[in-house]
Amino acid sequence: MTQASPGDTVRIHYTGRFPDGAAFDSSRDGDPLEFRLGAGEIIAGLDEAITGMSVGDSEIVTIPAEKAYGAHHPEAVQSIPREMFPAHIELAPGLRLQAERPDGATIPLTVIEVSAESVRVDANHPLAGHDLVFEIELVEIV
Repeated sequence: MTQASPGDTVRIHYTGRFPDGAAFDSSRDGDPLEFRLGAGEIIAGLDEAITGMSVGDSEIVTIPAEKAYGAHHPEAVQSIPREMFPAHIELAPGLRLQAERPDGATIPLTVIEVSAESVRVDANHPLAGHDLVFEIELVEIV
């Protein structure tokens, strides 16, 4: 049986969960996720887990934060004066925004707290700092 190797294009079904069992994402209600193995298109721990699997194989793997979305960096949480945001935006915890850096790159932000004077935002990936559990099934090696 052919095993998935770096450079192969693969299709997987997955369900991502936190260690407490709460799901945060799944492909089960749609098409399988397609990507090139080893190309950095998905988190490193998932790439590693799929390498060596054969079509039809299923696994449950725990991926530590450092092989997922990395550590949560406290310095990426900042308070920004409320007047820096356009008045028409309804700011609320959980709202996802983008800021533009001076070099033109965008930074995704999540609003975590809103007051009349300031807005606390977090530039960490929402899953940063979390170990993740994935149920994966290798559907196809393209």
